[in-house]
Amino acid sequence: MQLLAGMQAVVTGGGRGIGRGIAEMFAAEGAAVAVLARSARELDETVTTIERAGGRARPFAVDVTDARALTDVLQAVGAVDILVNNAGTAGRFGPVSELDPDEWWRTMDVNVRGPLIAMRAVLPGMIERRRGRVINVSTGMAPMTYFSSYLSSKAALVRLTECVALEVKPYGVTAFSMAPGTVRTSMSEHALQSDEGKKWLPWFRRIFDEGLDVPVERPARLAATLASGKADALTGRYLTPFDDLDLLLSNVAEVERDALYSLRVRAHPNAKAHPIAAIRDAATRPLDA
Repeated sequence: MQLLAGMQAVVTGGGRGIGRGIAEMFAAEGAAVAVLARSARELDETVTTIERAGGRARPFAVDVTDARALTDVLQAVGAVDILVNNAGTAGRFGPVSELDPDEWWRTMDVNVRGPLIAMRAVLPGMIERRRGRVINVSTGMAPMTYFSSYLSSKAALVRLTECVALEVKPYGVTAFSMAPGTVRTSMSEHALQSDEGKKWLPWFRRIFDEGLDVPVERPARLAATLASGKADALTGRYLTPFDDLDLLLSNVAEVERDALYSLRVRAHPNAKAHPIAAIRDAATRPLDA
């Protein structure tokens, strides 16, 4: 049985790489896929591949940072069951003290504002129908040197996803952050081959040299699983292809109690809790739906 039969999916950044892999997987699992990207040529390649395999897909050329254009496209798609915010940019590499602030902020514009615009466009319909799933491709967010714009934007996207998940949970809508692992894409090739990548991220090559990269099918399969509803009990969590979803689903209470797979600041276990902690706890509970 196809996991996504009868569903309408939207995949941004679907013209190549991970986005294309997710679009192809969704179509193979029965979804009708609206594929969004800036390049019409790459969109046509993705859609042609899907159709030749017997799937259904439509191309939409759009820049995710153009709020009006993106909103118009998503309205043209119709009722959206699954939104995958995959479009992103690696930004510039180098010390914060040397980076142009406008170029640095452009990464935020693509990686955070783009998903925000898309979610704002589709969430009202999902809430009204009381169903829908959002998957934000968030990748890594650990602090690293010379990679600040990208990692800051992805950490912001994880937090945004957590906030959205809390807000829409009463309506039967879920949202996930998904780190796909390191896949050989044009973005990773830039980090490997560009002068700035070689200079500032020399460690990145080791991932491939040591065989720690993953084929695109792995994150695509995880995205399909999340889109199917199997992991809805883990809404708001940051998940990767390396996680054992069955284990997490059998321990949901522990995951929630200890805020596992989420973006949190951990205090010393012997530190006295501040009284404001109770107020913060109340702030995680949405108003009655």
